[in-house]
Amino acid sequence: MSFAFVVACHSSSRSNTDAAISTAPVDTSLGGQWYLQPQLPSDTGAGKIPQIIFSATEDKFTGNTGCNQMTGMFTRKGDSLRFDERIISTRMACMGYNEKAFIDNLLRTNRFEIKNGVLMLMENETILSKWVRKLEDQPIKKA
Repeated sequence: MSFAFVVACHSSSRSNTDAAISTAPVDTSLGGQWYLQPQLPSDTGAGKIPQIIFSATEDKFTGNTGCNQMTGMFTRKGDSLRFDERIISTRMACMGYNEKAFIDNLLRTNRFEIKNGVLMLMENETILSKWVRKLEDQPIKKA
């Protein structure tokens, strides 16, 4: 994963201090670790925030469904993204969590967008789930 870092310095003949300005652009690459932004209490029913890690060098992903570890393959071309249906996962029982719905949403994904640092997994124009690189304390919306 690479990030660009820009530093600009400005000096004035009227002042003996330099001003440093730095900006770090939002990472728009798919590769790396993402955390689900829960929309419903059931999204974290097993007590964990689901996460996914896309390999930057292979068409492989790993992660956690919120209950079980998972791994699999994906294909990407432009903004097209498809998960291979052969997702391998551990088989721990998770009361109160619909893991099948989580996996089904991954399998429905056919494209993605990254806007303002938020990864949106989509089926055509419908957003299936939103993911962020860093977890922030956010209240979970009640149904």
